[in-house]
Amino acid sequence: MILSRVRNLNRFPNRDHFAAYNGTAPIEASSGERRRHRLNPKGNRTLNRAITIIAVCQIRHSGNPGRNYYDRKLAEGKTRKEALRALKRRVSNVVWRHLVYDADRRA
Repeated sequence: MILSRVRNLNRFPNRDHFAAYNGTAPIEASSGERRRHRLNPKGNRTLNRAITIIAVCQIRHSGNPGRNYYDRKLAEGKTRKEALRALKRRVSNVVWRHLVYDADRRA
């Protein structure tokens, strides 16, 4: 599913552009002194769903790096949604690294 939605990796100069495309880059929604971020409603929803499934599967199994990262965010005082959003962005970065590695290996 991820490969079919990304197609050409050259469209994305870096992982931040990839995160904006898949909707895992947070959007600032601050007001006054309060600093907040929210999910990006734009982007490729199918790709975002695939990344969400990966993140939720990691949260379900204790002891893996994704669950440890999620628990660490909860311990920092983040809500469950904020911690999931942070994990999704981290998963997006990992997917980006693997796509770049595979593209370099093919070339």
